Amino acid sequence: MSEWQRRVRSEYDDQRAGVTDRLSGLDASFLSLECKEIPLHMAGVFIFDRPLQFDSFVRRIESQLPLIPRYRQIVVPSPFNLGYPTWEDDPNFDIARHILRVRLDAPGGEAELEALSGRILSEVMDRGRPLWDIRVVSGLRDGRGAMIIRIHHAMADGIAGAALVLRLILDTTRAGSYPVRKIRTPAQHQLCHKPSVPVDIASGIQSSLGHLIDAVSGAFSVGEKVLHEPGALIDAVGLLPEALGAFERLPFNRACGGDRKFCWVEFDFSRAQAIREASVGSINDVILTVLTRAIAQYVHRHGETIARRFIRVVCPVNLRHDSGESMGNRLAFMPVVLPLDIEDPVRMLRAVAFRTAAMKRVGAADLLSVVASSFGVAPPPFQALLWRGIANLMLPVPALNLVFTNVPANAEPLYCVGRRLLTWFPQVPTGYELGINCAVTRYCNKLCCGLIADAHVAPDVELMRDLLRASFEELCVAAGVRAPEGRTGRESTAGES
Repeated sequence: MSEWQRRVRSEYDDQRAGVTDRLSGLDASFLSLECKEIPLHMAGVFIFDRPLQFDSFVRRIESQLPLIPRYRQIVVPSPFNLGYPTWEDDPNFDIARHILRVRLDAPGGEAELEALSGRILSEVMDRGRPLWDIRVVSGLRDGRGAMIIRIHHAMADGIAGAALVLRLILDTTRAGSYPVRKIRTPAQHQLCHKPSVPVDIASGIQSSLGHLIDAVSGAFSVGEKVLHEPGALIDAVGLLPEALGAFERLPFNRACGGDRKFCWVEFDFSRAQAIREASVGSINDVILTVLTRAIAQYVHRHGETIARRFIRVVCPVNLRHDSGESMGNRLAFMPVVLPLDIEDPVRMLRAVAFRTAAMKRVGAADLLSVVASSFGVAPPPFQALLWRGIANLMLPVPALNLVFTNVPANAEPLYCVGRRLLTWFPQVPTGYELGINCAVTRYCNKLCCGLIADAHVAPDVELMRDLLRASFEELCVAAGVRAPEGRTGRESTAGES
């Protein structure tokens, strides 16, 4: 057993001792917010050099499940919904319900795989079962294979979900990617028993007090950060006019239905790194710049002006002190308002880098965590009503336009039951009035970008994908970064063997 697997095992031993047998307020919010129009699972599409051997793959997952008991558990509501739901072992767990064979429609190309992914990502997960599933996909042309993984956001955030996939399903060596001897664990038992009403009331009070303490301590933390960096406050105040004046809908900010489309594009990581080194900011700033410029072109293509217009982006921020072995959601959200009307790509990058740095220095993510903790002071039943109300609320103007997340991944080649992973594309949930959201990860020397869209609000999300590709090339040219020798400007999206 690897060191990372030992840490996973230790985390769940703690959970079985009763340390974390309930969903947190944030975990539970993803259940309360979910409806047919807003499926709240994270997902990934993984493409391999050859088809996965189904039986070997199932044995691989079965051999690893003892390390992650949460994947054999269901959500159990508390009596009268007085407290947060709890996790309980599924007495009817059957892995055959979670790992399914799917054959791709002919001719088995990228368009068909994207269409299949969209149909799967449109489905709301069955809460009567553990909240995860995997489709093993065959029928891809060129002898490739694929898998599509879904994990509900109530179970894990992007860090935990990606870490479990990359370290328990996949392996850094071909030999280590096959089924292993089933790990011996103590006999299965209930992680939590159905709590009584008094226990739920006490738990609700304890949770409310905890959120109150978090809100107060968070407020002090934000104040301390501002006092120690007065320049950050000056920068943030200078950005207030555009932030307060940027509440408006873009073409893809309309009420979503339940149908989804999913498409993707790859970029050369070494070129993105060269852009960062030649200019300013981080890799994240480079990607945000490419995304912002693509959105500006998308808005223009829909007959709207981009002059003096902005996009409000929310970026999840990791709050973990581990590398993803613990489950649940441990994140905050950093808002950033970005201008759409800067024509020069390098100037746009500088503008993005300045704004993201200002938000980090002033503690914008911490401030939103204080607000979230303030919501958590309310008893759990009222929180559930609040989240359901938000899901059904139509505001005169949207609070945000798009979610962008950068999922940490692996720079080394990975394997699954002897098959080499060529590429993979992450998905972040969308819904409400967020017609398009974007997730990106690094794999080997690629930045792999997944675009999820509502099929009715943004049926032309493929246009956004093409604009992302063009925007990246424009930024490379403006920053003086050439394509690698022997490569054209158009990056491969089918993976390389």
